[in-house]
Amino acid sequence: MFTIDSDAKKNKVLPINLDFMGVRYRTESNKFVFPSPSFWLIEKNLFFLAANSTKKIFDQKYVMRPDYLSFDEYETVVLAPLLMYVNRVFNTEDFNLNEVIIPEISAIIEILVDKYPELPTDKLEVVNW
Repeated sequence: MFTIDSDAKKNKVLPINLDFMGVRYRTESNKFVFPSPSFWLIEKNLFFLAANSTKKIFDQKYVMRPDYLSFDEYETVVLAPLLMYVNRVFNTEDFNLNEVIIPEISAIIEILVDKYPELPTDKLEVVNW
């Protein structure tokens, strides 16, 4: 049976989940974990994503629901923030477009696989609480 709980458990370990990437930067003491990487990687590869995208007419059923669009396109809701960012929409309430840019999943995987190297913990700065 599909529930929100089962979907959340499945999504939390997906390598394409942007929040999952933060675990790669955990310190050995586990006292400080970056919640997620910044969008610098997506910004840096924005032209690559755009070149490997399709432009579609925006269906009104996705107004203010980038998570629905993400699920319909990628079968996961974790890429909703990426869809918003690529389309330069920074607020869910503004997610009402004429056309929407949909990056190919292969392009997303391409930038995530090699571009998020695991940092050695000895390279992290100390956090003073």
